[in-house]
Amino acid sequence: MTSLPRSALLASWGGAAIAGRVGVDQAVRAIQGEDEPHAVEPVGDLPLPDCADVRSLVLALRAAGSTGLRVVLPAPGDALGLPGPADVNHEALDAGECVLVVGGPPLALVPVIEEFGSAYETGHLVTWRLHATTPQRVTDVGSLAEAERALREALLEATAALEGLDVSRWRPDAAGRIGGLRSGRGPTGMLPPDCPPRSARVLDLAWRVRGIVELAREDDGGAVTGWEAGRRAQALRGLDDVGRRAVVAAINATLEPGL
Repeated sequence: MTSLPRSALLASWGGAAIAGRVGVDQAVRAIQGEDEPHAVEPVGDLPLPDCADVRSLVLALRAAGSTGLRVVLPAPGDALGLPGPADVNHEALDAGECVLVVGGPPLALVPVIEEFGSAYETGHLVTWRLHATTPQRVTDVGSLAEAERALREALLEATAALEGLDVSRWRPDAAGRIGGLRSGRGPTGMLPPDCPPRSARVLDLAWRVRGIVELAREDDGGAVTGWEAGRRAQALRGLDDVGRRAVVAAINATLEPGL
């Protein structure tokens, strides 16, 4: 895991551009990264002019009175933050991510990501499906301080769990990758320059926790029975939930008063 979800990048940079904290072209470059230029696909009748790309989307949202963007990272059994209707929620759950428009018309953006090329040189085509939603309610995922505390505990727990299962013995490459997640550079360089320091710190911790979970899910490690494998999977789901909610709290913190 080397990057933030695309919805997190759109929410942070797109929201900063809507608010005038960064330039629109700078935001578009940061959102798209190494992807092909992102497309926007309006779904149904929407209270916006046609938007074909991220640049026109940001400008249209700003003109419509939007004040920012909020990321949602749903998972099976945890649709926290999804406003509805049901078809939009299902699409967001399938994608594992979406962006909600704050202020202005109630809208949601769900990414459809297609890979192309070879295993050695893979590219990505990204289309943001723009939907009307039901009126949104802000859902509480906890404060940044709570997220940071939970992440520090989760990082210790995740590392101990992998070492306890002797993952590095079963996977010779794992020891180096775990070390890289402990000491490597996180994704904070992908954020707008005015990102609050605590948000950057929480995102860095969340990246490490989710990276360790991703590594652990590649096989059953030292679990030799179905019961052990089941307990391991349950523990990893809990750790990933902590990391996922922390990403949401950190990205959306700029929408809170005083930040």
